[in-house]
Amino acid sequence: MNKDLRIAFGEIHASRKSRFAKPKNMIQLTNIEKYYANKGIKNYVLRLVTTTIKQGEFVSIMGPSGAGKSTLLNIIGMLEEPTYGTYEFLGEDVTSLNERKRIELYRNHIGFVFQAYHLIDEMTVYENIEAPLLYKKVGSSERASRIADLLDRFNIVAKKDLFPNQLSGGQQQLVGIARALAAQPSIILADEPTGNLQSAQAEEIMTLFKKLNQEDGITIIQVTHSEKNAQYGNRILHIADGVVKEDVAVLS
Repeated sequence: MNKDLRIAFGEIHASRKSRFAKPKNMIQLTNIEKYYANKGIKNYVLRLVTTTIKQGEFVSIMGPSGAGKSTLLNIIGMLEEPTYGTYEFLGEDVTSLNERKRIELYRNHIGFVFQAYHLIDEMTVYENIEAPLLYKKVGSSERASRIADLLDRFNIVAKKDLFPNQLSGGQQQLVGIARALAAQPSIILADEPTGNLQSAQAEEIMTLFKKLNQEDGITIIQVTHSEKNAQYGNRILHIADGVVKEDVAVLS
């Protein structure tokens, strides 16, 4: 076998090995609790939540209003701290990190998509997508390249100089997702991402999430009230009164 064939064979073998490798644990939550004390009384939002999420999974968190879904997502996204328990992200004990280290971990790995979009009204579509890259001090040519790719991918090139109030809800959410992807995160956290959208727009967004998960290998965790939206993932965590009641696989 000549050298070129050996190299090619090695690359194919490595690719296959990588493709069929067992997914690594991305998130490990152990006995996570969140409560607020008032005159000695503990008001629990989350109680003893223990779960593992692997790289490449698409997990839906479902439950009634007030169940603790968004609090759990915010803890995973490092926007809130648990009162008790441990949280490991890519092998790093988040609960033991100082604020600077947590912010660094967040900026390097996590993209957030919100129900209310949270775009900056005074910025154009282009500038909104660019914002996280400025925080990460990505060079100007690299910023321009990434933004151009995202505008083209989401078919919003013609919207790049418009402001959020000139867009439909679905278009604003596309910009929100593009912004989340700009920093090339390991995971996207989506809090009721279709809550303000009509059904056709919601289906477009959920189809996009599924494609990002299956084709790009991005881990996704979404909070949703919608059974239909939950079915786009491969796992559903049912939560009530701050407790995970069920953890079920989605049948494809």
